[in-house]
Amino acid sequence: MTDLRLRPQGVLLDVDGTLVDTAPDLVQALNLALSDFGLPEVSLAQMRHVASHGSLALVEAGAPTQPQAMKYELQQALLRHYARINGQHCVLFAGMAELLKELEQSEIPVGVVTNKAARFCRPLMGSLGIESALVSIVCGDSTLMAKPNAAPMLLAAQQLGVAPADIWYLGDAERDMQAAVNAGMAPVLALWGYLGEQDDIDSWPVEYRLNSPLELVQLIRNRG
Repeated sequence: MTDLRLRPQGVLLDVDGTLVDTAPDLVQALNLALSDFGLPEVSLAQMRHVASHGSLALVEAGAPTQPQAMKYELQQALLRHYARINGQHCVLFAGMAELLKELEQSEIPVGVVTNKAARFCRPLMGSLGIESALVSIVCGDSTLMAKPNAAPMLLAAQQLGVAPADIWYLGDAERDMQAAVNAGMAPVLALWGYLGEQDDIDSWPVEYRLNSPLELVQLIRNRG
């Protein structure tokens, strides 16, 4: 890590699998959709690693042998159910509340950049009681292009009022790391996220790895 990035001047977070453990809600919505069409349900353990990759990826993993037209119908059913149960079973990942508090006390602005649509993301931030702590909330439909395109990242940097080179972006997927690189930010891998056995993280453009949000709390305190 370069000297410029030893301490972030701003922090941006992915939502699913980084800030919030949303898999319980997403997989429940998937199972409700599968049940609508008389298809067998899946377990949370089976689907957890897919939860960062969006509704269609969940359907592809949960009903891989179904025709594509049925998968699109399942996706729409999943989204309908998710709109109803969004926020009911999810929680901030362990240590994330402490990280948000530390960032506030250290006057380091924080925001989220997610591919989750605003109609799901903003109510979720509100139900978790953290919306007021976020200087920026950039969703999948906030810009014309979503991650890994740099557009949402640069919009969030502008809202934070921090140069991209001084921002750490925490995420748990390869596209998150690539989005950070594309925007000139430090790509930081959240190892507590929804990583699967097939994820070759050593090939990803990662600048720093964190086992827990509390590691970043400690880094900020040590380098304050």
